[in-house]
Formats: sequence, C-alpha cells, structure tokens
Amino acid sequence: MDGTLLAPVAGLTMIALLVMRVPIAFGLLFTAVVGLFVLNATRMGAFNFDFGWKSTVSMLGRDPYSFVASFTLMAIPMFLLMGNFAFASGATRDAYATARVWLARLPGGLACASVVACGLFAAISGSSLATAAAMGRIAVPEMLRQGYDPRLASGSVAAGGTLGALIPPSILMVIFGIFAEQSIGQLLIGGIVPGILTALTYVAIIVVRAKLNPRLAPPVTERFTNRDRLLSLAGTWQILLIFAVIITVIYTGIGTPTEAAAFGAAAVLVLGVLRGRIRRGNAWSAVRETVVQTAMIFAIAIASKVLVSFVAFTGVSADLATWAGSIEGGRIWVLLALTLAYVVLGMFMDPIGILLLTLPVVVPVVDALGYNLIWFGVFLVKLLEVGMITPPVGLNVFVLKSAIGNAVSLENVFRGIGPFLLMDIVTLAILIALPDLVLWLPNLMYG
Repeated sequence: MDGTLLAPVAGLTMIALLVMRVPIAFGLLFTAVVGLFVLNATRMGAFNFDFGWKSTVSMLGRDPYSFVASFTLMAIPMFLLMGNFAFASGATRDAYATARVWLARLPGGLACASVVACGLFAAISGSSLATAAAMGRIAVPEMLRQGYDPRLASGSVAAGGTLGALIPPSILMVIFGIFAEQSIGQLLIGGIVPGILTALTYVAIIVVRAKLNPRLAPPVTERFTNRDRLLSLAGTWQILLIFAVIITVIYTGIGTPTEAAAFGAAAVLVLGVLRGRIRRGNAWSAVRETVVQTAMIFAIAIASKVLVSFVAFTGVSADLATWAGSIEGGRIWVLLALTLAYVVLGMFMDPIGILLLTLPVVVPVVDALGYNLIWFGVFLVKLLEVGMITPPVGLNVFVLKSAIGNAVSLENVFRGIGPFLLMDIVTLAILIALPDLVLWLPNLMYG
C-alpha cells in the first residue's frame, strides 16, 4: 500500500483514539503497529499476512529495546529523581523564603518572589507541573494572607511554573535531543538565557501592574535587614551549588548530561540527609514517584519510537521536508503555523505527549527550512510551556488549582494568566528575531 495514502489514515486513527481518551502511549503504539503491519504485508504487491506479521514483530523486538537501552536516555530518570529528592528536602520552601526576603520591597514583591523561586526550584526539578504544584502550596496562600489579588497570586505561580521545563535540567530538552539527534548538552545550556529572559519579563509585568494599581499587591509590612538577606541564602546555597556544578560539568565537557544528572540526584540526596530533611520514608516516596514518572515517559517514548519507524517507511517526512525546502521566502509562515499548532495542542495535551507525537514529522520539515535545530528545540519547549497556561485546558493551571484547593477559583486563575501570556508572546518574538540569544552559550561550548 502507498505510504502517502496510509499516513493520513493513520493520523486520523490516532486523533480518534486520543479523542476517545485512549492513553497516549497505547494510541501511538496501536497506530504505529497496525501501520507497519499493513506496509510490510503489502510490500511485495500482493497482501502477505505472514510476511507482514513476522516483519512487524521482528521490528518490535528490536527497536524498542535498542532505544531504551540507551545511556543518554538515563538522564531522564536521574533528573526526575533529583527533582523528587529536592521536593522531599524542602527545596521549595527554601527557594521561596530566600526570594521573599530579597524581593519583598519591590511593588508586587511576593509575586516577584514566587516567579524567582519557581526559577530556583526549576534548576533542580526539570518539570513545569512539579514546579507549579510545589510552589503553589507555599506561595499562593502567603500572598492571599498578605492581601494580594487572587488573580495575580495564582497567575504568577502558574506562569512561573513554566520555567521548570525551560531552565536546565529539562526533561523536554532531553527528549527532544534524543529524537532529533541533537546535542542534549547544547540544548540544556541553550535554555538558560531564554529561561532568565522569561523570568525577567514576568517580574517586569508584575512590577508595572503593582505600581499602576497598588490594590493588586499591598506592600509587605515586614522589614528585612541585610543580615536577614544573607542568612536567607543558607537555605538556597545547596540549590545554587548543585545547579552550578551540573551546568559546569555539561558546559566544560567534563561529563555527559547523564553523568551530571546522576551527580545531581546523589548530591541532593546526600545534602538532604545531612540536613535531616530526607529520611527513609520520604526518600522511598521520592524513588517510587520517580519510577512511576519514568515508566509513563518511557511508555510514551517507546510507542513514539515505533511511530518514527512507521512514518519513515511511509516517506511522508521526506515529502514534507522537500515541500518545505522548496518554499521561497515563506519559511517564517511555516514557523508561525507550527507555533500556533503547538500552542493549541498545549491547551489540551501533556507536553511530553505532544513532543513525541509531532517530532517525527516536524523535525525534518524544520531542518529543511534551514532553522538551527538547537534553537528550534529551545523555542519548541517554550511554545509547549505557553500552551500549558493557555485557556481552556492549560494543564499548569489545573495542577495549580489542585494544589491550592478552593483558595482561588479556576476562573480567577485563568484570568490571572492573561498578562503573563502577553509577556510570553513578547519572549517568543524576541527568540525569533534574535536566535543568538539561544545559540550564544551553546556555540561557546564548542568554540
């Protein structure tokens, strides 16, 4: 059967399965296996069930194992473990306490502190959902107690949570690097400047809004001395040290991202034990949570890898890449179309699922258009995180709502997101106009 005819049928089947709420891993795997079987069975012209079945089973026995048995892929459970150990050790409380002491005097200081604390926790978390949930339990109640507008209080944390996937370590960057066959080290380093830029734009809009309308964020009555600020650093020096060592290891090439992730997980555990924050109970809880998260990600990744083989056999990726490469002067329109598509997908789906669902088709097209794939990987992660806070089904918003209970209504959380989405549009435009903001540090890595 002609692959170009089979591919649209497979795509519609996959969409139908997802709409029916079939788990992403099963939907991808079912579509890919059936597609591979049909292609193999009709390869010789006439339909041959035996040949099609044996060829497909042979591929299923080979490709998933060779994919999972990858040293590079081990960075994912290591980063997850580091984030779970960090949460168990109270890193979220430490990050917020430090940011609060240093930024309380700014207009909207507690909301600014929430964004900065999200960035600090992101440096040892790697997940936007984990960052939003962890910081929401601490920062939102404190802001409400100080009389902050509920929309500003919840919106700042939901948006700040998106830093979890942009500032390294980032699970999404690792997955993109594996499937796009790009340097994971360069991708992780490339996320630093856009992550800082995103945090700065969030802080800027908070300060401007609080300055124009002081009722949104009443001034904090507490006064902190320089001694208080210095003492507050005692809670975050471990986070900053571990982040600095991980980035240094990756940047200098002393070790691989996987080795840096393993070091980070071990360091967070040791420091947590030495400080009496991590004990046997919460350590095992962190390990169990890591196993569950890893199994979920790997299940989707394995299914996606089989889908990659199917898409490659159909020839659709090559045809789309050829078409995209033939466009004269219109590549920016293709990029804008992809931008819109990813934001819409992000409203309804988990970013890992979106990434693994679309990469087999999108990467060849973007490469054919001449875009740097390191830049595109960072840009894509930013896009996915914008979708995570975009109505009507931004997952970060629902995770935050679950964490804070009835303290803020879902409607107010979504209304509080609006100004931060405007800042995200500004950031995306800057990244398109100035790609060197992403590529500067990765280029320094390799001269």
